[in-house]
Amino acid sequence: MLAVSAGESTHERLLRRGDLVFERKYDGIRALIEVSPGAGAGDEPHVHIWSRLGNDKTEQFPEIADGLAALVAGLSRPIVLDGEIVAVDAAGVALPFQRLQPRMHRRGGPRVAAPAAAAFVVFDLIRDGGEDLRPRPFHERRGRLAGLVEPEAGGVVRLVRSQCGGGVELRDEALANDWEGLIVKDPASRYLSGRRHPGWRKLKFVRRQEFVVGGWTEGRSSRRGFGALLVGYHRGRRRGADRLIYAGHVGSGFSAADLDAIGAHVRAIAADQSPFAADPPANEPAHWVDPSLVVEVKFTRWTADDVLLHPVYLGVRADTAPQDVRRGDDRRRGTPDRARPQAADPPRARRSRAVRPRPPTPPPPPPAPAADPDVDALCEQVRALESRRRRGVLVLPDGRPVPVGNLHKVFWPGPGLTKGDLVRFNLRMSPYLLPVVADRPLVMKRFPNGIDGKWFYQHRSPDELPDGVRVVTVRESLERGDTGVPYLIGGTLQTLAWMAQLAVISQDPWFSRLPDVGEADWVALDLDPMPEAPFSRVVEVACWLHDELARLGAPCLAKTSGASGLHIHIPLPPGTPYEAGMLFCQILATIVASRYPRAATVERTVRRRAADAVYIDYLQNIYGKTLAAAYSVRASPFAGVSAPLTWDEVHDGLKTGLSPQDFTLVNIFDRLARVGDLWAGLRTGEPADLRAVLAGLEAG
Repeated sequence: MLAVSAGESTHERLLRRGDLVFERKYDGIRALIEVSPGAGAGDEPHVHIWSRLGNDKTEQFPEIADGLAALVAGLSRPIVLDGEIVAVDAAGVALPFQRLQPRMHRRGGPRVAAPAAAAFVVFDLIRDGGEDLRPRPFHERRGRLAGLVEPEAGGVVRLVRSQCGGGVELRDEALANDWEGLIVKDPASRYLSGRRHPGWRKLKFVRRQEFVVGGWTEGRSSRRGFGALLVGYHRGRRRGADRLIYAGHVGSGFSAADLDAIGAHVRAIAADQSPFAADPPANEPAHWVDPSLVVEVKFTRWTADDVLLHPVYLGVRADTAPQDVRRGDDRRRGTPDRARPQAADPPRARRSRAVRPRPPTPPPPPPAPAADPDVDALCEQVRALESRRRRGVLVLPDGRPVPVGNLHKVFWPGPGLTKGDLVRFNLRMSPYLLPVVADRPLVMKRFPNGIDGKWFYQHRSPDELPDGVRVVTVRESLERGDTGVPYLIGGTLQTLAWMAQLAVISQDPWFSRLPDVGEADWVALDLDPMPEAPFSRVVEVACWLHDELARLGAPCLAKTSGASGLHIHIPLPPGTPYEAGMLFCQILATIVASRYPRAATVERTVRRRAADAVYIDYLQNIYGKTLAAAYSVRASPFAGVSAPLTWDEVHDGLKTGLSPQDFTLVNIFDRLARVGDLWAGLRTGEPADLRAVLAGLEAG
């Protein structure tokens, strides 16, 4: 889903649209519930509650299972419901997720009173009897659902309130009642299991406010400067006479330069006594300061314990007197906790990029290549064949043939893009894409029936190929004496077009090229978010990695994955073995994950990762592994393109709402005309000096 901050123009445009459906975003546990009728007359229905990760939650929420069994007691067919399990008070009002946490590990035993009551808010119907409703439009699924579940406000099972249009009014209601956000749905959208897609969008309300720093905690492991700032505010209207009210720990959003500068400052204003009215909780040793430093923080909302949820440091506010800092509580005022729209640049002491250590400056990007009339003519041929649903042969400018067919087949159902669109994209993108894959073995991920159909990996090249497509036998292991596998080799327009005909959507090259396939040209860190991690967290982890690479003087480039993550690439000097590059990435990933354990992880076992963490995958750097190439289109529901970014775009991404859906097969060429080839620096810039980098890592 696309996270959009309150106050941004994209947000406002969505809210004003009358053709979209708006629902409340609940703060609970996403769950699928399967309800089956009893085997015989008089038998109770069977209810199974599953989390989005496939864990059985039935025993943890018996009141929901009982409520559903009673609701559909007369049902003659099985159904599958999608919804959210939320904590509720005695009146049935939904509470924050924090109140649900004591239920998370509850198992079996008698059905005694739980730490907090729970309800199931239903918002979709996936299966009705033997019919899979996922291909049906949302408005049809919603209509069927309304015939099964009543919208009772206080029931254990309730239908989510859903309205077409009126987004601005619902937004105002959400802010006045401290909702986490809204869900925006396209009435015509299908249900895509396990995928984020533009048919469902999440509008999260991000608040920002000033707080006084009252202390700090020690950093864990190798984190420099400090671990977190302890912040608070003054209560009442007396100036300077009251002590601080604790508001939370702020441990994210800091660059390496921030950690050094603020760490030195808080030590300079150290105090013997706590400035807080009551000592705040701390997992690490706390140190107190004179309450003279004011910082601006963004956060999701206040929790039931009156502390900040998901706080992120934005900057120092040198223009605000500490004694004037009061809590801006939207639950009392009916307005969000922000002094200005998020898209505006606040008059604060912003983080200066001048103080962030910089890696070697890459050369300026080459301008966008001029339109090639030969490629334009080929695209017109493809369009004509697609419209007539005919097979044909494209003859490329160098005379090489590419047979094509089934160009009308839909590959991306959401935006309605076809195989013909893929062929045309590859032809038009070839000036950017071919240098990335030149002389590299290619792994094919084929989607014969589009992104929703079955797909498969193929390493071995097809037996029948157009004359001229380059194939080379490559060993799949440097340790075994194998005879090798014939791989397609990238670098020609013919291979690029032929792979599209084979339904290969993304270009996945090796990290090395012929003739020296045992020596990596680059290494990469693949930032892969877990299901509950917003893209803003991916951006945050990328910034931390860039700060560390900048400190080490290592050049690096960033790009979107084209799906839900980001890729960071570091160019290597000639002759670098794969093992050396992977060791470097492993050390770097481990350092960042240990400094920010709540947000980043290197844990390889999926079930052991936090559901909202970002996995820093350094294992992609093994010999023969691949990542989607820069400028490659992906098999994501929105037809995303793996788009190179400037580091300014990444560091500003938390403010601008950077999203993978900003870069698609449809709009990427307008961007290229503006920014040129940002990825050329990976080939033409100075490589990382691994000896110096590893020495810097040892020095800390």
